[in-house]
Amino acid sequence: MTPEELRTRLRDCLGGAWPEPCPLEPRCAEVTGQDGFRIESVTYEVEPGDRVPALLLIPDGVDAESPAPAVAVWHQHNGEYDFGKSEPAGLAGDPMHHTGVALAREGYVVLCPDALCFESRRDPIGKLSGMQYERFAFLQYVVRGQCLAWKNILDMRRAVDFLFERPEVRSDAIGCYGHSMGSTHTWLVGPFEPRLKCLVGNCCLPTYEAIHKHHLLHCFPNFIPGWQQYGDTPDIAALIAPRPLLLNLGETDDGSPIEEAKAGVERIAAVYDRQNAAANFSFAIEPGVGHTLTDTMWQRTREWFARHLD
Repeated sequence: MTPEELRTRLRDCLGGAWPEPCPLEPRCAEVTGQDGFRIESVTYEVEPGDRVPALLLIPDGVDAESPAPAVAVWHQHNGEYDFGKSEPAGLAGDPMHHTGVALAREGYVVLCPDALCFESRRDPIGKLSGMQYERFAFLQYVVRGQCLAWKNILDMRRAVDFLFERPEVRSDAIGCYGHSMGSTHTWLVGPFEPRLKCLVGNCCLPTYEAIHKHHLLHCFPNFIPGWQQYGDTPDIAALIAPRPLLLNLGETDDGSPIEEAKAGVERIAAVYDRQNAAANFSFAIEPGVGHTLTDTMWQRTREWFARHLD
């Protein structure tokens, strides 16, 4: 099966084609100055009546006359539904994951949106909390013949639309980064968003083989109905080829058992090799490290963006 045929099968498993994009109708509610950059609190429409709140970080000196590369940061899960966009934007959560701030200080325009079920996108009627609402949302899409990953991909593609239209952004130099669930989101959106020129996923490549073998419970975006008849999660990530993709893994990360993850990155590498793009795929397994973002992982991430976006 060709990559394009496999991509079509994946789209069908996810829930079919996405709707034609509606106008973004972006709005900015507030601008706050930070050390070396400003934060714009924005919303934009991903579907009619569905507005996504996000934080846009713009470095000092970057404007329409001096545009910069951009990175969309997909936030982690960690069972912390109160945090979404605010953690990578440096306004909440673990300083380790204030990655949007770090990238803005490197000179990138950074967009940090909320994923469905997190922060400003929790239950709008306030009945269900945390994982209850996430489960509810997943089931809503399943009964429609779709899945939560379908919606996540739609929303992320609209985030790229938003960056693409910003005058401060070099539209030919947009990348994305994510840790944990954000890494899952990275390899989910990558096959369907060619405007993403460089992608980095940190600490999340849970294969279905490992999930079933070790009886793992993962967040809902990992589960795509019917996909296992065609492949596993690494086969999704491989559809990003030949564009640059970096995956960081921790040797002792229980969420991505390393033997299956090793086999997975080898499958991805083989696809890149067949497309004469071996240099555009890189992975690193950090010894003795679990589900975290180490200084070494972040250094690899910085170097990958500098190589492929600057």
